[in-house]
Order: sequence, then structure tokens, then C-alpha cells
Amino acid sequence: MAKFIVRRIFLLLLTMILVSIAVFLITEASPGNVARNILGAFVTPEQEASFLAQLGLDQPTWRRYLYWLIGSDWRASDRIGLPLERFTTPKGFIEWWAVREDGRLVRWNLVGDDLIADVRHPDGRVTKEMDNRRWITDEQGVSIFWGVDNANHAVKWEKGADRKVWTFIMGSGWKETSGGPVAYIPLKKGFIRGDPGESLRTGRPVSESLFVRLRNSLVLAGIAFVIVMPLALCLGLLAGLKEGSLRDRLFSVGGMMFSVIPEFATGIFLILIVAVWWGIVPGATVFGEKAPWTRPDMLILPVLTLTLIELGYILRITRASMVEVMRSPYIRTAFLKGLPYWRIVLKHAVRNALMAPITVIMLHVNWLMGGIVIVEVVFGYPGLGKYLLDSALNKDINALEAGAMILVTVAVGTQLVADIIYTFLNPRIRYG
Repeated sequence: MAKFIVRRIFLLLLTMILVSIAVFLITEASPGNVARNILGAFVTPEQEASFLAQLGLDQPTWRRYLYWLIGSDWRASDRIGLPLERFTTPKGFIEWWAVREDGRLVRWNLVGDDLIADVRHPDGRVTKEMDNRRWITDEQGVSIFWGVDNANHAVKWEKGADRKVWTFIMGSGWKETSGGPVAYIPLKKGFIRGDPGESLRTGRPVSESLFVRLRNSLVLAGIAFVIVMPLALCLGLLAGLKEGSLRDRLFSVGGMMFSVIPEFATGIFLILIVAVWWGIVPGATVFGEKAPWTRPDMLILPVLTLTLIELGYILRITRASMVEVMRSPYIRTAFLKGLPYWRIVLKHAVRNALMAPITVIMLHVNWLMGGIVIVEVVFGYPGLGKYLLDSALNKDINALEAGAMILVTVAVGTQLVADIIYTFLNPRIRYG
């Protein structure tokens, strides 16, 4: 079993790498322009170029993927010649600073041809100092400097370049400044170290937004899972015990009816009947940053929608598996030996009948995490599926990659759990 788990973990890592590369390449090949999606169709070519450079989107694809995976601070630190430090301010903002020779944290601004250093002291004070001694001359005889700016970039300034830079400020529009950098390296630690970067759509750290959305989806999927899976298994087993009976027909037809109705139709019908006509519960789920369990009444309709969708499918799979087991020779032999009916069912039939449903259930755990986007959109639920949909529409590669890695981890992890459960249902199964 230990060797099997190690192999599965290796498979998980390999799958995550392959999926991350595939998502990156598909996003690159997809139509659309990140800058125009975010800034609007009337952005000028100069503004677009400046925006892409500041986000590092003008870099080759392989380099951007490498930065996303293992971070860019190592390369930036090598260019600057100083170690870098990342911390979160008391107000929740992420800041990058260089660590000066004396241990103080420092960032720079370019004013004219002068380098102005913002020096952070241990007590939190920030003072300004002239720091022109850091200019160096490159092979072409140009005075250059690599440092950290106030926007969490490692930047390269050239003395006398007087480069114009356009910075887009949410709610304010474009701000034009002169004396801008000629090269940027957006600073991030990389996905492996828990920092997949900032969302191109919202400007917020992906890890923070993803955690909130993942938590919301876990709550919704977890409640639906706890309700629907035991109910579907029990109804499926009961239907399979008496194939062709009235009970079997009712459960089978009802399960098929719920499973074939599209998710959006089920959700809209429930909103119309339960929320609008009856006025029992809210028809939308607007939580913001608050945990969804602060308003449990808002969870009723999304959970009910997922329950009806999943109930029919799992019920029919379980019913078919139970029918097949009840026709097996060893079950007929048990009846011929005169064993009690419920002992045959509970001890012999049920355990084997659950083999197929367990596989389907584990696969549907992954669906409940990332595939409920239609339910989340219908009810306005701020979950992981809706987050990934919005990210895909805006080519937000950092958010897409991180979300894909979460789903891959869930998919492979649930299959590992299913394989372990098999060993308890069927002792003949062993993993070497």
C-alpha cells in the first residue's frame, strides 16, 4: 500500500505539471487580448505596450510559465545584487523590498536622473535618501540601475532615457509619468511556494481570492455531497433489490427525470417556485468575503439543485450495480443454502454492489468542486467554478493555472481515496 501511495503522489505531480503546461499553451492560443479585455477597446498601442510590460506579458511564454511555477524573485535578486523580502502590511497589502547591506529594507524611485531610496526602518518609518552611487555603466556606456519600485516590480532604469509610462489605476483611469523603467520583472514567489501571482482581472493576489472561492465551493459541494450520496445509494440499492417492481420503476423514472433536466433549468424553476412564488428562501447567494454559512438560508436552493441533479445519476448507477450483483451465481448459491435474505443482502450483495458507485462518487467529487459553474452562475454563488469561468473569459492566466492545479489535486486525491476504499469493500484487492 505504501508503494502504491508513493506512485500515486508521483502521478499527481506529473499530472499537475502536464496540466499546467496545457492550460498555459491553450490560453496563449486562445483569441483575445488581455490588455483590451481589462482596459477597454479604445486603449492606445503605447498604453497597451506599457501595460503588458508592467505585467511581464511581453516576455516569452516559456519564461512566464517558469516565473509562474518557481517564481521570479530569484532572477530579480540576481539582477539587483541584493536579497529580496516579501511581507504583508497590517492593512493586508503585499509589498516587496530589497534588503540593503545594513539590513534595512529599501525601494527606489527615479526623479529626473536621481535615484531616491525609500528606506524602511525597524519601527516602520520610511525615510528618503539620495542613492546615486548605485548607478553602473553597462557595456554600451549607458548608466543603468536594477532595483525594486513601489509597484512590486524589479525594474531597470536608464539615466537620461526619460521613458514615458502609463499606469492604469482602478477607478481613476490612466496616469502618465516620465522617467519610467525600460524593463520589468513582476515579483512573485511562484505556485510551488504558494504565490501564483496577482490576478490580471482584479489586481489582487490569486492565492487570497482562490482561498475564499475554494472555501465557498467546499461548503456548497460538501453539504450537497453529505445529503445526496447516502440518499442516492440507499434508494439505488432498494430499487436494485426488486428489479421490475413498482418501487424500482418509480425510483428509476424519477432518477432519470432529475438527471436529464439541465442544471440551469432546475435552478431557475426552483428560484421561480420556491423563492418568487412561495417566498420561502432567497433566490440569490450574495456573500462577498463573508463565509457562506453566515446565511444558511441562501444555501438551500443551490444545495437542492445539486441534490436533484446528482441524485438521479448516482441512484441509477447504484441500481444497475445492485441488479447485476443480485443475479450473480454466489448470491443464488447463498439463497439455495437457506441463508436469511437480509444477511445475504447486507453481507454479500451490498459490499460488491458499491464498487461501481464508489468510482462514480469519487469522480463526482471533482465535478462538485469545479463543474458546478452553471449552478454558481444561476444563483450568483461566489465559488471556484464561477471564478475560473470569469478568469477564462478574461485570459487571467495566473488565476486559471492556480485553479486548474486545485482541481487536479482534488481529482487525483479522490481517486486515491476510492482505491483505498476498494480494499475494505473487497479484501481480495491488494496494491503492491
